[in-house]
Amino acid sequence: MSTLKHIATENAPKAIGPYSQAVVANGFVYTAGSIGFNPQTMQIVEGGIKQETRQSLLNMKAVLEAAGTGLDNVIKTTVFLKDMNDFGAMNEIYSEIFGTARPARSAVEVARLPRDAKVEIECIAVVPKL
Repeated sequence: MSTLKHIATENAPKAIGPYSQAVVANGFVYTAGSIGFNPQTMQIVEGGIKQETRQSLLNMKAVLEAAGTGLDNVIKTTVFLKDMNDFGAMNEIYSEIFGTARPARSAVEVARLPRDAKVEIECIAVVPKL
């Protein structure tokens, strides 16, 4: 039987609903969707898709680290875009942040995201055994 561990860190925005920032189960961490909130102000960062993508990924990285893992252990991401025309700009920042890591990925356009964000990203990662 699996034990669930709910992850909460001050280094990423607090959940804005009845959910966890992430849950660890059976050696994997499943993150909630991350949007480009500044963790201190709980406001979406200004500047457009590149800035929102960067902040979203930095928030996700903080949650992964709180779960005992990191971007190098991500096996799958899902990217939700408000406008698929932003794919190239998002992809540029995504590639920069992930570096040589190349998790599997899906990217879809959606009608609307929380707080009218331009991008939301979630992931599944392996949590190494200590």
